[in-house]
Amino acid sequence: MPPLSVLYEDNHLLVVDKCAGLATMGLAPGEATVARAAAEYLKRRYRKPGNAFVGVVSRLDRLVSGVLVLARTSKGASRLSQQIREHRVEKRYVAMVEGPLRFDGPPTAWREICDFVAKDEAAHRMRVVDRSRPGAQLARLKIRVLGIHAGRSLVEIDLLTGRKHQIRLQLAELGHAVLGDTKYGAQRKPGPGIALHCRQTTLLHPTRKEPLTFSASAASHWPRAPAEFLRLLDSLS
Repeated sequence: MPPLSVLYEDNHLLVVDKCAGLATMGLAPGEATVARAAAEYLKRRYRKPGNAFVGVVSRLDRLVSGVLVLARTSKGASRLSQQIREHRVEKRYVAMVEGPLRFDGPPTAWREICDFVAKDEAAHRMRVVDRSRPGAQLARLKIRVLGIHAGRSLVEIDLLTGRKHQIRLQLAELGHAVLGDTKYGAQRKPGPGIALHCRQTTLLHPTRKEPLTFSASAASHWPRAPAEFLRLLDSLS
């Protein structure tokens, strides 16, 4: 089981910095997942004789790295799930994408992107579809360009809805696939993950009701990123 990078822990929460290539949870017996690694971590740390409770309230794709919030109690899981359903959890991502991404207007201004998306079961991916299609879901995000270097762009994304593969799909629809994301049109896959990272999550503590923000830098996950991009990542608050 891979080591767990713990960002925060209390009686109700366990927040980790997930590595790319590791599934959040899985069905195959013995498969290495964040949920299983967290359960083993809690069992060892607190010397629990039985199985430790780990509530998976949201997921990161296997290929994506970054902040992942888990619940340590059923009460915590229930209240966090309610926050997610009510769109009260804020998640901010960074990504390196193919090509120079430019919009009209100020170069670093936020833009909102809206699409309707649906599952393509045969291709095991998501598609942008007409809003009238059965099963179509609204997908919204805000995006800004942080920098452009050597034919690549560094972007920051404020996720407003949490559809499956949403960021990956909407960036690909703009003509700028996430680096390494061959499922959505990237040219090649250089490593175990793609250049998409959840850098920050903000939520209310499930019992204390106080706002908490958890952050994890993408720099350690992207060792081969251009120095210019690493500098920009370090400047983010």
